[in-house]
Amino acid sequence: MAEFSLPAQFVTPPERNATDILFDIAAASPAKTVFLDQVNGQWRPISAGEATDRVLALAKGLIASGVNSGDRVALLSSTRLEWTLLDFAIWTAGATPVPIYESSSAPQIDWILEDSSAVGIVVENEAKRQLLADVAHVTPATMVFTIDPAEGPNLVEQLTAAGAEVTDAEVEARRRSLRADSPATLIYTSGTTGRPKGVMLAHANLLGEVGGVLDSTMREKLGDGKRLLMFLPMAHVLARAINLVAIEAGVEVGYTADIKNLLPTFETFRPSLILSVPRVFEKVYNSARQKAFDDSVIKGAIFDRAAATAIAHSEAVDSGSVGTVLELRRKLYDRLVYGKLRAALGGQCEMAISGGAPLGARLGHFFRGVGIPVYEGYGLTETTAAITVNTPGHVRMGTVGRPIPGNTVRIADDGEVLLSGAVVFAGYWQNPDATAESLSDGWFHTGDLGTLDQDGYLRITGRKKEIIVTAGGKNVSPAPMEDIMRAHPLISQAMVVGDQQPFIATLITLDPEAVPGWLERNGKNAATTMRELVKDPQLHAELQTAVDEANATVSHAEAIKKFRVLLEDFTEETGELTPTLKVKRKVVAEKFSRQIEKIYHQ
Repeated sequence: MAEFSLPAQFVTPPERNATDILFDIAAASPAKTVFLDQVNGQWRPISAGEATDRVLALAKGLIASGVNSGDRVALLSSTRLEWTLLDFAIWTAGATPVPIYESSSAPQIDWILEDSSAVGIVVENEAKRQLLADVAHVTPATMVFTIDPAEGPNLVEQLTAAGAEVTDAEVEARRRSLRADSPATLIYTSGTTGRPKGVMLAHANLLGEVGGVLDSTMREKLGDGKRLLMFLPMAHVLARAINLVAIEAGVEVGYTADIKNLLPTFETFRPSLILSVPRVFEKVYNSARQKAFDDSVIKGAIFDRAAATAIAHSEAVDSGSVGTVLELRRKLYDRLVYGKLRAALGGQCEMAISGGAPLGARLGHFFRGVGIPVYEGYGLTETTAAITVNTPGHVRMGTVGRPIPGNTVRIADDGEVLLSGAVVFAGYWQNPDATAESLSDGWFHTGDLGTLDQDGYLRITGRKKEIIVTAGGKNVSPAPMEDIMRAHPLISQAMVVGDQQPFIATLITLDPEAVPGWLERNGKNAATTMRELVKDPQLHAELQTAVDEANATVSHAEAIKKFRVLLEDFTEETGELTPTLKVKRKVVAEKFSRQIEKIYHQ
């Protein structure tokens, strides 16, 4: 039974809570810029003093509206500055925020409101307010606040006016009533299976995450003058936790929900660091490669050679033997390719943090070779985001790093990853059975499978519930092969199947953005329909190369024997993906059961 831990060099005082992160900065340096707010295309600095003034005004308005200490208040909005201000304001009012993904449906919202017994909900705009008409647990007694109402003053102005009679002493007493062991948030898991469970995190968990990350060498890359552009959903624990880490470290944070226009936003914001999920890094790579091939076959070939050089250079760095020829090649491609990629991210990006799903060694090596190291971590909602992470000077590609200080990783006899420490949650809200199933003797049973090397680096090898057992009794972990196939520019998603079947197969969806360029390069009619395309032998031959690459990493018994191309991509809107872009395997298996059946019976 392997085990590794790193001791914490920090202590969380029992009287401290998450609001102190912002309020301490305001007390020491009120003029210090903590946020950047986009107004008419320009990024306006928001000082710590201005931010806390807004938070206090919002908190007073919530108190005046009837929010009591210990109440739960839901927050349904896309990523924006007001999300963070309201998060701090709900805490400051002595209450507990319950984030809801902005993409959630009425039944999902209804379940969260019912289960959490939230007394109120903040919605972003009139469209979200109208969605509440279909939510049974929004009653006349439910407080509903709208950030951007259809008409009249915005929510900040409304609550500022409503809380005019609430004294500074009352709101400060509410804020100080929260301690490290007080409830900080109730986050409902996005739920690849079953109804979401409410994860209870205390202020000590959030502060443990902040302290642990900043107790690592990650601190070297964070500080005054650095900028973080936050575009992940703030309802996701990773975004929420790193938001607090950045504020504590002195990083200026800007927010955007305009994912379609990220590149122009990067140009104006010029981030020092980026936080994202692996799918976004895959898209950056695939889009750059696709654009090169769309321009010409020669440019595409140059990109492929540049990518191979970046990966080879990064691998050579790990081995400690970067040769002169390789270094010269890298410098050449830096002018031709890498510099353009860095410029597309604003030209100032020094690093990126990846979490939420496996990144893979290939992409990790590519981005480091390009000059933008991506530090991959691992964690769950139940661990307040990252519990392990690669950090500057402590990187092992293909792993998710070592535990952050104050936490321990253990590998059980059956290979399951067990976790304990400052960031591990106390249990699921009103769900003792699920809590007892997941927490035992102080250890959180993740359901993930992994290995620990002698230096404490964790490698995730699969998920217990996702292990496929073929009819011949072969155990197959699908995730590593799926990661390799998704690296192909044409492939959006790949889901390996074969449980209790005679062989392993996979479902593949195409990236709609990549299809037009492929049709043009291969002399196909631009009007080719998806139904025609999925039968195209040339397409199948190209996809087979991605399958072959995945098969090269496994034994013959584990290899993919057949694949089927689906007519439509998986999306969150159609139910196959979670808000963090994880595939809901059970949903896909049920929805495309006929296509899976045809693989084995045709």
